[in-house]
Amino acid sequence: MSDGDRYTVVRLEDVDGYAGDGQPFWHMVRRTLGIEAFGINAWRATEAGQDLIGEHDEVSGGAGGHEEVYVIVSGSATFTVAGENLAAPAGTVVFVRDPTTRRAAIADEANTVVLVVGGKPGEAFAVSPWETGAEALRYWPTGEWEQAIELLSRQHAEDPENAIVVYNLACAESRAERAADAIAHLRRAIELRPAFADGAQTDPDFDPIRADPDFPQAS
Repeated sequence: MSDGDRYTVVRLEDVDGYAGDGQPFWHMVRRTLGIEAFGINAWRATEAGQDLIGEHDEVSGGAGGHEEVYVIVSGSATFTVAGENLAAPAGTVVFVRDPTTRRAAIADEANTVVLVVGGKPGEAFAVSPWETGAEALRYWPTGEWEQAIELLSRQHAEDPENAIVVYNLACAESRAERAADAIAHLRRAIELRPAFADGAQTDPDFDPIRADPDFPQAS
């Protein structure tokens, strides 16, 4: 339900998203609602014991330097923040102020939902590179490589320096057997983030082109 540009009401279960194999379902709240002032997304565990929030900080590659608030909407999770385990039943709010702090969460039960809100203090909101790059991953389970390439190509044109977008574009092109394009974009991704050279050596997305003599090798 909505009223033009004034407000929108939607059930979380109806918010667009996807779940990779063995991964929680990512509800793309910010993108679906067109939110521009702050970051907000939700994840729903598809099984107990699942990584609900992958271990990360907000200063490493792909992060946005955000303060983050995690709200357990339903179910129960166990957070690990700065090495400390924290029980988080429904209604728990976990605020990680320091972007260098490592954090993660495991779902104690299926259908545990965590809502995550973030932003960088003192700056206008900018979408984190990981979020832009991950949007096309919805096409991986279905093998819709041309759709993935179309979306990632558009994102690449909008933000040429986003290494994650370029890398994922190379992955999709490899899957689509566009070897020359995939290798060119993989080389560019490695220029932007040298660590991708090592990851590409075992990434199954590059199996179709790994034997190509022009495939970049790890140093």
